[in-house]
Amino acid sequence: MERDIHEYDGEDISVTWDGERCIHARECVDGLPGVFDPDEHPWIDPDEADADGVAEVITRCPTGALQFERNDGGWEETTPDENTIDVVPDGPLYARGDIDIVDEDDTELLSDTRVAFCRCGASGNKPLCDNTHADIEFEASGSVGAADDSDAPPDGQLSVTPTANGPLHVEGSFEIEGTDGTSYRGEDASLCRCGASGNKPFCDGSHAEVGFSTDDE
Repeated sequence: MERDIHEYDGEDISVTWDGERCIHARECVDGLPGVFDPDEHPWIDPDEADADGVAEVITRCPTGALQFERNDGGWEETTPDENTIDVVPDGPLYARGDIDIVDEDDTELLSDTRVAFCRCGASGNKPLCDNTHADIEFEASGSVGAADDSDAPPDGQLSVTPTANGPLHVEGSFEIEGTDGTSYRGEDASLCRCGASGNKPFCDGSHAEVGFSTDDE
């Protein structure tokens, strides 16, 4: 996973933006256009709004590209009480919670509360989404086509392992939510990230048939 972090220091709050994780979801621009203005340079001015407002808008960023640090002792972002994974139609998986991305040797790659995972198979920054799904006109519903597999509350640590040439292996209590009201609660699942599964968002082994490769990961 590549990083491209820029810092914007304000009097009461400092903001960082990772250009590699940003997919222009526009929660920031729509939420506080005076602070986040792509037509200005620098495009982020933390002092154009009160620190609490800036912090609140940053927590809406679904990819984790935006982060903040308070300089005034104000409230900081906390880990959500529940682990949720939202299935975005024609787009990525938006995960929120106590998320650890680890490799197959259990080495931590990223720890965060907000992550966007690629599910089209074409991202240049796997396992993270880089908005390539829009360029390739990826099509997939926002539905969750499976019955619940667990009664456990979706809390605690969530471990996500991008397997070599295969799916995302998710371990820990979580709930997957579709935009059509469907949902799945589980503790162990393999989620498609090649874009070819016939049972999205779950893996059905199609990555082997289409020759999905993660050599660039």
